[in-house]
Amino acid sequence: LRPMLQEHRLTKEGQRYVVGPTGAPLTVADLPPPTTQRWVIRRKAEVVAAVRGALLTVDDACARYGLTGEEFLGWQKSIERHGMQGLR
Repeated sequence: LRPMLQEHRLTKEGQRYVVGPTGAPLTVADLPPPTTQRWVIRRKAEVVAAVRGALLTVDDACARYGLTGEEFLGWQKSIERHGMQGLR
């Protein structure tokens, strides 16, 4: 699995972040909890952004959230083709 990459940045404290789907900084601590069961558009987009920005690997994201590689790639492809609305 090879996700599209997005550049990550550093906060003043040296913590890595990417620009999330809402335009706000997104760190690993800001990601949905591993116990997430209800996957709304924003949460899916945050996980995809974290992988693109190398905050998590695809394997880490799948293990953390109980996703299959195909499920994650489906989210990624939907965003690439249709933007966040493709995640409905």
